Amino acid sequence: MPSPTQRALARVPAGMRPFLVRHRKLVKFLLVGSTCFVLTLVVNLSLKLTVLQHKPVAALTVATVIATVVSYVLNRQWSFRANGRQREAVLFFVVSAVAVLVNDVPLIVSRYLLDLREPDVSAFTQEIADLVSGMLIGTLLAMVFRYWAMKRWVFVHLTESASAPQDSPQRVPQA
Repeated sequence: MPSPTQRALARVPAGMRPFLVRHRKLVKFLLVGSTCFVLTLVVNLSLKLTVLQHKPVAALTVATVIATVVSYVLNRQWSFRANGRQREAVLFFVVSAVAVLVNDVPLIVSRYLLDLREPDVSAFTQEIADLVSGMLIGTLLAMVFRYWAMKRWVFVHLTESASAPQDSPQRVPQA
């Protein structure tokens, strides 16, 4: 019986399969990121429409932190298949904390430097500006930063061991 990955690859055009297999960590990272993007969007909008109605940066930050925890678990267990070292977890959350700030900067610029907020603009324009700056631009910048930082500092032992040439096992004569 084929694995879920094999079944998914069978649905992809044959010309793209080698690319996807060659860059499988990136593909997995992007799938985890897409899932967490949707989670961030739902939590952010839920908070903005309820308890954090007048605090859009706080709503985005809370939503991003929740998605970051989910992202850690999924990336550790699936994308990078890590062994759960304590140093790795600390570095992941340090990188993610910086990424939360990277994610918030476009929204802060939009709201407080460009004044794309009520009463200077309509409520609809404010929400579109928040979506574009916080959810789209912020998430894109944070995603690029996270991928680069995760490969460089967090999951280094996995990248190094995957790129190191594998020696063929030596047979030891039986006595």
